Amino acid sequence: MVDFDPVTKAVVPAAGLGTRFLPATKATPKEMLPIVDKPAIQYVVEEAASAGLLDVLMVTGKNKRSIEDHFDRAFELEEVLEAKGDEHRLSQVREPASLATLHYVRQGEPKGLGHAVLCAKQHVGGHPFACLLGDDLIDQRDHLLRRMVEVRDTFGGSVIALMEVPKEQVSLYGVATIEATSEADVVRVTDLVEKPPANEAPSNWAIIGRYVIDPAIFEVLENTPPGRGGEIQLTDALRTLASRGSEEGGPVHGVLFRGRRYDTGDKLDYLRTVVKFAAGREDLAPEFVPWLREFLDEIS
Repeated sequence: MVDFDPVTKAVVPAAGLGTRFLPATKATPKEMLPIVDKPAIQYVVEEAASAGLLDVLMVTGKNKRSIEDHFDRAFELEEVLEAKGDEHRLSQVREPASLATLHYVRQGEPKGLGHAVLCAKQHVGGHPFACLLGDDLIDQRDHLLRRMVEVRDTFGGSVIALMEVPKEQVSLYGVATIEATSEADVVRVTDLVEKPPANEAPSNWAIIGRYVIDPAIFEVLENTPPGRGGEIQLTDALRTLASRGSEEGGPVHGVLFRGRRYDTGDKLDYLRTVVKFAAGREDLAPEFVPWLREFLDEIS
């Protein structure tokens, strides 16, 4: 059995402008919008940490300083809470800084997801790494990233998360051509296409925002021309790796994910996510769920 380099680092692209949430995101990063009482980006870092990835690089842009502040210590606030004897809130304030070792790099220009990943080259070096997109939250009960790391340890190359979507939605995603393997939840990816028309999609297995990537991706990204939308597409670079088979950074495998995913990329899905999280909280659900039922009855 081949021993592949372990995955120890995670990259979180967080340089987007968040235009779909304006004016809320004019001065506040979309990644800092709260899911109940915790910013979305914290759930992503918690997921990386729970999979054993304790070195996290944030790829940020302008007006993202509050992300750095959130994952730093807030000594003045801690002193106030400590003086009040508010141990619960004190632990909540301290938690983000203790999750992982955070690093930051600026993307500079919004040239697409592929370019954001390329910005991580110096930090990641010649090692495999995970990439987690903040718009997709994976339920903490579904250990998707941990499973993807296991698949990388078995097969090498890169691993992407795939989720079955309705045919009418495939044009919103990168879509994979797949072949079965000996493992029920793992497929070999033979081709990828970014946001195809529904009648041209090779399948309805769509890439969601979790990747474990071979470092060969950096050389490919450096030579990948702008694709759909004039941006450097990560999907295009992964397609190149998939075409190489087991050579030069390949192959590419997919983990078929059938768990709980929360899409916070637009307003409606964001609101659905907040409601689902609130309804699942032991401290909120006893009052929130009955109120929600009454409210729905009132407006129906």
